[in-house]
Amino acid sequence: MKVSSFSEITKTKPEKRLVKTKKKTGGRNSYGRITARGIGGGHKQKIRNVDFKRNKHGMPAEVIAIEYDPCRSARLALLQYEDGEKRYMIAVDGLEVGTKVMSGPEAPVENGNFLPLAKIPSGSEIHNLEMSPGRGSQMVRSAGTSATLMALADGYAQVKLPSGEIRRLNEKCFATMGTVGNADHEKIVIGKAGRARNRGKRPITRAVAKNPVDHPMGGGEGRTSGGGHPMSPWGVLAKGFKTRPKYKPSNRWIVVRRDGRPMKQK
Repeated sequence: MKVSSFSEITKTKPEKRLVKTKKKTGGRNSYGRITARGIGGGHKQKIRNVDFKRNKHGMPAEVIAIEYDPCRSARLALLQYEDGEKRYMIAVDGLEVGTKVMSGPEAPVENGNFLPLAKIPSGSEIHNLEMSPGRGSQMVRSAGTSATLMALADGYAQVKLPSGEIRRLNEKCFATMGTVGNADHEKIVIGKAGRARNRGKRPITRAVAKNPVDHPMGGGEGRTSGGGHPMSPWGVLAKGFKTRPKYKPSNRWIVVRRDGRPMKQK
């Protein structure tokens, strides 16, 4: 079993005005039916209201604390702006208490600053990317991840994502300079079932151990390893079956797919 050292954490309790209690669903929808298996129990959590838009352009903010977030792998940095307002942001690797950060087109090109892609030098490591201008950051937010700004041309930027996919984005989209912190998260080893239960993850019965009425891979005389292609309880193939629509509209923004093949444009 391996756990995080939490050595970078400087504040143990979150800001009361920036949190709300996370309601547990147990994997059930509004009709009370289980729609996501293996969910239930777990420790009580509070959702941190993270500022993914960082729309206080031109106003410096000081990092006053680095905090733990139970709902994500990255750490959070608590910012205090000059007008006294406090907000959370994803903590950048190397960010320390007392550091000043800024957002907006005029912000300097430094780690932790939030700038439009048009103002960022090619080859820079970025994270917290917007997919459309003003919508707020949606991509590259996990611990230890970063994307690379490849090139700028004709009002668009080409960005290489952690998956290997190269994608075109509007140069007006904002991104944060640097790499997401807490890179050691990938070294964590759960180690025992109890820790998984604390995270709200319940055991799931293997498909081949079920009866044919419950799963397509169930049944058979004696022990089998399935005997057929791996699939879900509803018959959706688990390997090799493409679940992405062939003519999805967003395909036009993908230059190179994550498997290294160029995307065919229609």
